[in-house]
Amino acid sequence: MKPIVIAFSLALTALPVAAQEDAAPEAEAPSEGFSLMEEGAKLFLKGLQSQMEPALDGVEDFASKVGPAFGSFLKEMGPALSEMAGKVEDWSVYEAPEMLPNGDIILRRKPEITPEETPEVELDEDGSTEL
Repeated sequence: MKPIVIAFSLALTALPVAAQEDAAPEAEAPSEGFSLMEEGAKLFLKGLQSQMEPALDGVEDFASKVGPAFGSFLKEMGPALSEMAGKVEDWSVYEAPEMLPNGDIILRRKPEITPEETPEVELDEDGSTEL
């Protein structure tokens, strides 16, 4: 039993020495660590590109189909849209566009809130409010 314990303890004491010997070359070659980081980043980006390639092909097909129609839309509607944009000062005062059953699209103004309509907030004795 004693020889096994002695052999086991010798093996355990040799492990830290081996670990220190392995760590020394890494400290001497920091440029190799940077190149490993570069290689990892390249592999990551290459994998990301291979995963995104089918989706990007779909976008390219969609753009080739919709591109000409969108170009003609801008050619016809561009002047009217720029005129409308010149008349509207603040888009945040309008509701979302609404399409009527007959096909008309309307933009409604949001109702203006006057200071009288804002609810009063009751404060506690210490100046805080309960939610």
